[in-house]
Amino acid sequence: MDAISVRCCIAGGGPAGMMLGLLLARAGVEVLVLEKHADFLRDFRGDTIHPSTLEVMHELGLLEPLLKLPHQKARRITGQFGDLALTIADFTYLKTLCPFIVFMPQWDFLNLLANRATHYPTFKLRMNADVTGLIEEAGQVVGLQAATPEGPLTVRASLIVGADGRRSIVRRRTGLQGMELGAPMDVLWFRLSRCPDDPEDPVGRFDTGRIFIMLNRGAYWQCGFVIPKGSHAQVQERGLPSLRNNIAELVPFAADRVGELQDWEAIKLLTVQVDRLRRWYRPGILCIGDAAHAMSPVGGVGINLAIQDAIAASNLLAGPLRENRMTTKDLDRVQLRREWPTRMTQRLQRLLQNQVIGRVLRGNDPLSPPIFLRLLARFPFLRWIPARLIGIGFRPEHVNTPDVWGD
Repeated sequence: MDAISVRCCIAGGGPAGMMLGLLLARAGVEVLVLEKHADFLRDFRGDTIHPSTLEVMHELGLLEPLLKLPHQKARRITGQFGDLALTIADFTYLKTLCPFIVFMPQWDFLNLLANRATHYPTFKLRMNADVTGLIEEAGQVVGLQAATPEGPLTVRASLIVGADGRRSIVRRRTGLQGMELGAPMDVLWFRLSRCPDDPEDPVGRFDTGRIFIMLNRGAYWQCGFVIPKGSHAQVQERGLPSLRNNIAELVPFAADRVGELQDWEAIKLLTVQVDRLRRWYRPGILCIGDAAHAMSPVGGVGINLAIQDAIAASNLLAGPLRENRMTTKDLDRVQLRREWPTRMTQRLQRLLQNQVIGRVLRGNDPLSPPIFLRLLARFPFLRWIPARLIGIGFRPEHVNTPDVWGD
């Protein structure tokens, strides 16, 4: 059995885990990130990088190399609600360095963070390391166990961080209690090819009983067909021709491409889950990102909220970890810092889920644009409000830790 001792061990090499690992190593903390997959080359639920994260990348000197990678920029989010077509969010109103959303394969973003982190001698990343359990002594978590191709791995650390997503093994092993907040929908996730004369901005279509989202990924559209919660089997029973017809009716410009959906293997079911831990920590362990709070896909803010958690955790814990004086009070400060923006974001998401998405999917009432959409159509300057909520959030974080290596 391989055994390692580090100051901090992070389970999960997603956006939260990689950002926290980079920031702690930059601040001189010995950190190990464990990622269960062999690489980052796989489909993710979302590939959006919002203005708040772009500001952080600038603070780290990584904005220029980030924007050299293949990506698409979205300065506006457009939508159509019945017969009403409008711009829902206009990021050009934001007083920020990058007034746009970047769409980029998440593996490129994670590889950039990992490559930067490896410049610091206190950073280590192990792929193919699947966390299987925690090590506890006298009521405190003091390490974890993982399975690797080379055999079992034991890691002892002053702090274990669960950043391993909404199906977090770390979260389950801690025994921390969560609250299920519910969602009225799931999403069918697939690709359609994109033509040069297609729209540039993300597309949203709301019609009676149907919602369809399209995200520009350059050569193709990443599509989300929103369905009522638990209705996947019924959608499949109606057959692919029915799904193709629905898509063609909602987005006529893509009607000539719906035939690309040849079988259900090309269509993934994303089960929407919205929850939050009551307490994010125990002695020796902290959960952040989706491991602490699974977000609704509304607004696509989950990745960026997870990154904000990582920045706050680094700001509050880097010093105590480096000086070996971290206590449970320090972990409590992280939750106090991030719980309010998480609650507010989830409250807003649930409001939109219940008052807009749920009503549209039920299809019982005549389709009528909500009052806030009518206001956005009448007063364009109000579009800065959803742009701010989506692009910046309720409490944006900034890097306050030093680069002890002077790089």
